[in-house]
Amino acid sequence: MELFDFLKDCYGENEPILLSEVQVAGMTDANLRQQIKKLTDEGKLKRYSTGVYYIPVEDCFGFDSIIPMDIVIERKYLRNKSGIFGYLSGLMFANEIGVTSQVPAVYDVVTNRATSDYRETSLVRTKVILRKPKVTVTEENYRILQFLDLLRDIDEIAEEEGERLKKSILLYMKSMKISFADMEPFLPCYPDRIYRNMYETGVLTGVSP
Repeated sequence: MELFDFLKDCYGENEPILLSEVQVAGMTDANLRQQIKKLTDEGKLKRYSTGVYYIPVEDCFGFDSIIPMDIVIERKYLRNKSGIFGYLSGLMFANEIGVTSQVPAVYDVVTNRATSDYRETSLVRTKVILRKPKVTVTEENYRILQFLDLLRDIDEIAEEEGERLKKSILLYMKSMKISFADMEPFLPCYPDRIYRNMYETGVLTGVSP
């Protein structure tokens, strides 16, 4: 099978192709990179950023498509067909659940693929902060870890205060079915200030989903 057909079958169109994950039987890494370059030169592949490619489709105006940054971030750092290995943190997550109106231009990512506690990188001139998780991120715990990260920093990033903040926090807990018992095993990984923040946001007042 030709490499292009192989990639199309495995990934489809308009989906990130991570060069580091592509394995073709009987093809060396050097040969794979040569073939990828050839397909890119021919216009069959588009290079999104270093090590990230995709098969473009034409839009209604005849221009090649551009895949959204969110999809590339997700595929590269958060999840794939094998499961979940990361999550968004910081202001981006805080905005998502409504405790701040700030829309950050930076992606704050906690991922098993990070090799250090903090590293800055970029994708198409967009800043990405990579953080190593306190425990291995899994399908079962990622929402809890994501929520605990928010609680740790809530006094620094939330615009909401008082009862409005409590309402947003407890509503999210209820919608995600997160209880204090779910969070308790991970609390030793966090600084002591998280208990104060949990009390002030109603998490320690006995309210549970």
